[in-house]
Amino acid sequence: MSTTTVRRRLTRDESRAQTREHLIDAARHLFVTNGYGGASIRDIANNAGYSQGAFYSNFSSKEDVLLELLRRHMDAEAMQLTTLMDDNAQLPEQMLAQLEAWASTLNHDADWCMLSIELQLHARRSLSFAADYQKVWDKHQSEIGGVIDLLFKKLGRSTPAEPHELAAAFMALSHGLALQKTTDRQELTGRLIMVFLRGLIASST
Repeated sequence: MSTTTVRRRLTRDESRAQTREHLIDAARHLFVTNGYGGASIRDIANNAGYSQGAFYSNFSSKEDVLLELLRRHMDAEAMQLTTLMDDNAQLPEQMLAQLEAWASTLNHDADWCMLSIELQLHARRSLSFAADYQKVWDKHQSEIGGVIDLLFKKLGRSTPAEPHELAAAFMALSHGLALQKTTDRQELTGRLIMVFLRGLIASST
């Protein structure tokens, strides 16, 4: 006796969300392989298997998709760090070990390194995009600053500079090293961030 699996039909909202995800995945792939300027809306829609009308039903422009990719990356990063800091049972060295393990994964995603370059280049070329880019960047800097402030408080120390300033320095280091990344070079971002962080902790009161 054979059984037939009945596939549940997606709701309108589920179908729209699925279309949006497919378009984002296609855009990410094309931005990485062809560059932002080399990927048209037609290319993104075709690669995802949809019409240009489907693209415009979800995004107003290519810049919208580029910003969404930035938001997702930064939101995930902030969530990971917040989760690490939420464990109040950790001893200081355990906390730093967890941070070191997390930092070791930074810039290992070659696609993100390429996207980071595309984001920064486009922000230089487009004033309207630069303003939106800065809003996302500032929000992330504030979140990272909050994590740094909490870390130093848990260690019973004072930050040697304002938390948001330290966050800016860490972000600059991470994104700067992403710009310099090559496939044949050892990834140094995580190790250097932890060297920087441990030095700041040692110099704090």
